[in-house]
Amino acid sequence: MIEFINVNKMYANNVKALQDINVKINQGEFVAIIGLSGAGKSTLIRCINGMHEITSGQLIVDELEVNSLKGKDIRKLRKRIGMIFQSFNLITRTSVLKNVLVSFVPQLSFWRKVTGFFTKEQKIKALTALDQVGILDKAYIRVDQLSGGQQQRVALARTLAQNPDIILADEPIASLDPVTSKQVMEDFKRINKEMDISVIMNIHHVEIALEYANRIIGIRAGKIVYDGKSENVTQEVLNHIYGDSVGDKESTEEGDLAYV
Repeated sequence: MIEFINVNKMYANNVKALQDINVKINQGEFVAIIGLSGAGKSTLIRCINGMHEITSGQLIVDELEVNSLKGKDIRKLRKRIGMIFQSFNLITRTSVLKNVLVSFVPQLSFWRKVTGFFTKEQKIKALTALDQVGILDKAYIRVDQLSGGQQQRVALARTLAQNPDIILADEPIASLDPVTSKQVMEDFKRINKEMDISVIMNIHHVEIALEYANRIIGIRAGKIVYDGKSENVTQEVLNHIYGDSVGDKESTEEGDLAYV
């Protein structure tokens, strides 16, 4: 379970990225976070795994207070939380399999890191993860020979190989065409249902969010203005979330802080 209790996040320039966030996400939910650029969507999900520290309040993941974790404890938590980015974050000049094996690097001894030696068990886990996203046949192909959708599936397989309880996805389909976007979203939905992995996704495509997520969280100017079932989202709700962008200038702009 993930729980935000009166969470605030302020950046160095006194910009309030998150304001009084109170929300609880249970294991196995598929949550889409929607809102204007700069509303705080990415900040919210990146606080969950400690990529960004909250300024005040409490953020609890499976009974652990994230802000109190340091060193090996925060690394242990992050092993249970997969992260998918818009830019894939792959090593394009090496094979698909080696990119998935990267998920095991934190577990390796110093000499295994130096030699790049992975166990048979780790290789089997990596190949299984590739099979789970339908690209096992691409295991020995260089990443730069794949399409954008296939590369995002490699990133998803890399996350699955670490056996996470939670997957955070930061605009995972933003750079993909509509057909490929739906294919990748089908992967997320299937993994969520079949493996009981919580998926918390920051997404610009409202219609896709409504189609695939069970729950929608709407953020405006760092505040949650809607939290409910996808089927209950009306045009009035969307107007409340998006409204007039002029009214959101108090929130961080993507041009100023790319991680919001």
